Amino acid sequence: MSSYSLGEELAGLVGQRRAVVTLQDEVAQLFEEARDDVYRYLLTLGLYPQEAQEATQEVFLRLYATLRKGELIRSQRAWIFRVAHNLGLKIRAQKKDDEPFDANLEARLAGSTADPERSLLERERALRFHAAIEALSEQQRRCLYLRLEGLRYPEIGSALGISASAVGEFLRRAIVRLKKVSL
Repeated sequence: MSSYSLGEELAGLVGQRRAVVTLQDEVAQLFEEARDDVYRYLLTLGLYPQEAQEATQEVFLRLYATLRKGELIRSQRAWIFRVAHNLGLKIRAQKKDDEPFDANLEARLAGSTADPERSLLERERALRFHAAIEALSEQQRRCLYLRLEGLRYPEIGSALGISASAVGEFLRRAIVRLKKVSL
């Protein structure tokens, strides 16, 4: 009788081990799929690249810990961006004296073409567009960045703590302002 209960215990341990491996695999797969998106979003919040990398890893560690506790997360992608958003703002607030990282700096430094006139026109257009992005409200920019990362309105609302209809309104206003610049 005791060997039977020992067998049950072993089977239970093997089942738990499989669940842990499956959970690790699930989080690892989600990390592979979304880490670049989370990293870019953290850069848009003004984190330096090293801070954004560390914060991205922290977000997925928190996801693993939360799932391991057995908590139910309906939309893991929205949850990830919500945690990234809050963590990014916390990190940025801790470094008030530093100026936020300009995520567009690398793009401005990297691009040069053989045609100087075309290069100048593209650079001017890009500068106008970036100025228009900077002129958007903080909420409009955040909604726009998350939408560009592929999140749907309810997921964006969940990540930012606002309603899906508010997300729609922020995005509508942002697009109207950006269209005026591109015309």
